[in-house]
Amino acid sequence: MPFGLCNAPATFQRCMLAIFSDLVEKCIEVFMDDFSVFGSSSDTCLENLDTLLKRCVETNLVLNWEKCHFMVTESIVLGHKISCRGIEVDKAKIEFIEKLPPPVNVKGIRSFLGHAGFYRRFIKDFSKIAKPLRNLLNKDTPFKFDTNCLSAFETLKNKLISAPVITAPNWQFGFELMCDASDYAIGAVLGQRKEKVFRVIHYASKVLNDTQTNYATTEKEFLAIVYALEKFRAYLIGSKIIVFTDHAAIKYLLTKSDSKPRLIRWILLLQEFDLETKDKKGSENNVADHLSRLVNNEVTTLEPELSEEFPDEKLLSIQERPWFADMANFKAAGVIPEDLNWHQRKKMINDAKLYVWDDPHLFKIGVDNLLRRCVTVDP
Repeated sequence: MPFGLCNAPATFQRCMLAIFSDLVEKCIEVFMDDFSVFGSSSDTCLENLDTLLKRCVETNLVLNWEKCHFMVTESIVLGHKISCRGIEVDKAKIEFIEKLPPPVNVKGIRSFLGHAGFYRRFIKDFSKIAKPLRNLLNKDTPFKFDTNCLSAFETLKNKLISAPVITAPNWQFGFELMCDASDYAIGAVLGQRKEKVFRVIHYASKVLNDTQTNYATTEKEFLAIVYALEKFRAYLIGSKIIVFTDHAAIKYLLTKSDSKPRLIRWILLLQEFDLETKDKKGSENNVADHLSRLVNNEVTTLEPELSEEFPDEKLLSIQERPWFADMANFKAAGVIPEDLNWHQRKKMINDAKLYVWDDPHLFKIGVDNLLRRCVTVDP
């Protein structure tokens, strides 16, 4: 097959799958011209290898002896080191990246981000770290490699050197997805729980664009889930998924009959997945929460400093007890005021069904099934 044709890779892959269709995922994995034969024991590996070689002889496939490795416990597959421990980065590629000098032009920035981005699944908050470098790629932006860019460059190299070992998915178990959103980014972590320990499969994060930064908090949390499901669709389709999020109001969006068109489109995207949503506080959702806490220096530097002096009327307003304080305490910690009689306690428990606690805010479900945040009444 000639090189350079746009359909050559797909055609070649279909040819390989047609030849080894009965062996794929049983004793062999095929990607283009890379074959990986595996087995639970040495004898099994030899039997599988014999089957593969016979199939190659029958179909006139020629193997390059110099590129073949037999009976190994770890190997480099598609730029990753595969072993019984899990999936790791290729140290040879990392050593090359480690020796790269700081870029001196836009072409060097693209080259470095391309090399580092290949292993972004191993790096938490990759988008945050690479943001100063990515800003230099914007149109009509003068190339100024300042201290922030140098810090990002060195941080990415250090992250790659100390990249963690991630696990391969086990299709016999369900997946757990942790999602979180902040003002300027969304983060997600895909993993599985094995022996009651959460094992990371893939990290992902994304910086929000100008339109998405104007979304409400609930919409950003919902967007994080949609982004994660689209990002990890190849893993999640057809499997049981538990989605952890620190925004309890999301589950009510799924039952609203008069949602915004944007939310309706997102809800339709969720229909093809077997989802179960669970609430998890931000303090417990540390991994995804960390991925999404991106600092926008351009915004924070323009914000005025906090004033240490407040008008008297503001201080009096703060000292007043909010009308929803008792309900917030009950939803957050199950605390009922001691001065309530039996009938008042019963009424409070019944009214609690109309309220949703999403730390640190209390929401009330209206007659139109919309969630509205409880706020203090201005004097």
